[in-house]
Amino acid sequence: MRVFITGTAGFIGFHLARQLLADGHEVVGYDGMTPYYDVALKRARHAILAEANRFTAVEAMLEDGARLEGEISGFAPDIVVHLAAQAGVRYSLEAPEAYVSANLAGTFNLLEALRRTRVRHFLFASTSSVYGGNEDFPFAEADRTDFPVSLYAATKKAGEAMSHSYAHLFDVPTTCFRFFTVYGPWGRPDMALFKFVSAIEEGEPIDIYGMGKMRRDFTYVDDLVASIIALFDAVPQAGRPAARAGVADSLSPVAPWRSVNIAGGQPVELMDFIGTIERQMGREAQKRMLPMQAGDVTATEADARLLAALTGQQPTTRIEDGVKAFIDWYRDWKGGGAA
Repeated sequence: MRVFITGTAGFIGFHLARQLLADGHEVVGYDGMTPYYDVALKRARHAILAEANRFTAVEAMLEDGARLEGEISGFAPDIVVHLAAQAGVRYSLEAPEAYVSANLAGTFNLLEALRRTRVRHFLFASTSSVYGGNEDFPFAEADRTDFPVSLYAATKKAGEAMSHSYAHLFDVPTTCFRFFTVYGPWGRPDMALFKFVSAIEEGEPIDIYGMGKMRRDFTYVDDLVASIIALFDAVPQAGRPAARAGVADSLSPVAPWRSVNIAGGQPVELMDFIGTIERQMGREAQKRMLPMQAGDVTATEADARLLAALTGQQPTTRIEDGVKAFIDWYRDWKGGGAA
């Protein structure tokens, strides 16, 4: 296949592109190398991808609509996966304009390109944050997502809505997949696991928000990538039911569009997560307990039955194994390696 991916210098985009290249596919990676976190880490990811002769890197911003459309039309991809975005719930309080620019204007530019360059399937990275303060667990795709509690979540919800309108108006088959706390090697420095491991390694205290009374449905990055690739062939067609009886489908009644949770449906208490890190590192963390931050939610838990019905699989990596893989990578990375 020919796969166009936005955000290949990012954490998830890098892992997805690397797996697709290993499977023999041709990949064009489009990334703006924004300085939200260490660009050296992003360039190191791209350098690994560049070792494959079937990978082409394009360094440009989503906001450059003409460049984006030109690269897509020139490549003529079968699949487009939109992972590039301004991420992070907390940063949206500091730099809201970055979210409007990348997540709204950038996604609009991509959708405009897709209405003029036909693809077999468009897959858009949304987030579990769209469920907002919903306290009915587990979160199912059919649940209301009208009450986001952060601007980040609001822009992702808007991206889902925009993609639905383009699917309806221009027959662009679209799947919006909602991530649940993805972690693993080559992860983002602004995420909790990276911060915790770095602080513990340096003998610094870790900040624990919500006084530790939080719960997350963690998803190991290799499981996420396998699910995304499996969804390539689950192309939505308006009016078609889910793959298996008894599973509620999120398929639109008026467009070739659906949303799908990607998670294992096995939430972990935050303090248990930290305990796992401590055991794997052989060190106890100095803990600084803090109140909940604005925009955060206390818990996430996915209903992953639709993913299983569509693909026959769902994430299964144990938190102990995933945390160990990250710590091994982190120590290698800090030691000058690039595992």
